[in-house]
Amino acid sequence: MARNVATLQAPASGPIDRTTPSDARLRVTGSPPVLVLISEDPRVSHRANEALRIALGIVAGESPVTIVLGGPATRLLDEDTDGLVDGDDIAKFRAALRRLQVPFHVETAARPADADWNAEGHPIVPVTAADVAALVAQARRLLVF
Repeated sequence: MARNVATLQAPASGPIDRTTPSDARLRVTGSPPVLVLISEDPRVSHRANEALRIALGIVAGESPVTIVLGGPATRLLDEDTDGLVDGDDIAKFRAALRRLQVPFHVETAARPADADWNAEGHPIVPVTAADVAALVAQARRLLVF
């Protein structure tokens, strides 16, 4: 998978080169991102919603975060949130993450083919299992739901 390289100018320390898909979220500190890996099914568990809430809190704290949706967690991007546990909160968290330009890294094999999936056009980065393994290796911290 080809990755774009972004160079950000840090005020005191010079350029920072990063090759992870979430380059835009890198802060001036140059810290590796916190990886939030979500595989819980939001149609049956509140844990997927809690994972989004925590990821948003990490971003709000000005730490870089990478969110990976795997398996049934890809349903977090369903247009109709009525069938999701805590669907109203999920819609709010998704909107906030979109405003902050935080993409969802979506497991390619688990991406739904439904026409209403990701109807809001949230930025996504397709990832394979190997890509997820690389993200785990690069992460500062790992939260798994």
